[in-house]
Amino acid sequence: MTNINGKAYAMNAITPMKWWKSWIPRLVFLVLKVFPSAAQALVDLSFIHFARWVIVKRKQFPRVTPGQREEKLQYDYMFFFSNFNGTWNEYIDAFSSVLYGGLNAIWNWSEKYPGSRPVTAFKRYIALVQFDTDYYYAAYPYASINDVKAAHNVKGQLETFAGTCANATPAEFSKAYRQLLLAVQGDLGGLGPSPMGT
Repeated sequence: MTNINGKAYAMNAITPMKWWKSWIPRLVFLVLKVFPSAAQALVDLSFIHFARWVIVKRKQFPRVTPGQREEKLQYDYMFFFSNFNGTWNEYIDAFSSVLYGGLNAIWNWSEKYPGSRPVTAFKRYIALVQFDTDYYYAAYPYASINDVKAAHNVKGQLETFAGTCANATPAEFSKAYRQLLLAVQGDLGGLGPSPMGT
């Protein structure tokens, strides 16, 4: 299925903006770089692998060969790239309900942006500016972000267990093993594709 590899969904959206407006979202990005805590709400959404916005000015588009005619574009373009776990609807709903202020600060300058609320108009807009990802590589396609975090915890706990039990007596080993199971029981689970809908 397009845009999906296992539990991961790749999203790419391109929005035009008038060239004289593109400095405003650039300023927002600068503020977020200087004050990363302002983006904490985005970081806290644990199903998002990453989200990135890039603005390409109308005169910055590359030419494949020196002989290629230079394009005369009217707009600068903002590219949005993201990977996440779950469905497209869940992702857009979360963006609209949790990050609406930040989204509006960034996208408000794009042409015909309706705002992130109400969510129906926002979803319609994203569907119009989204481009399909035909080829999508994921190192761990059947693992969500939380699956990877859980695996790191299990690995760390196992390394500690192995180090402390190298010369343990059977009774010490048994006690440490039970403690290990208690410590990692919430992180043990199976990997596999999740149901993906729109």
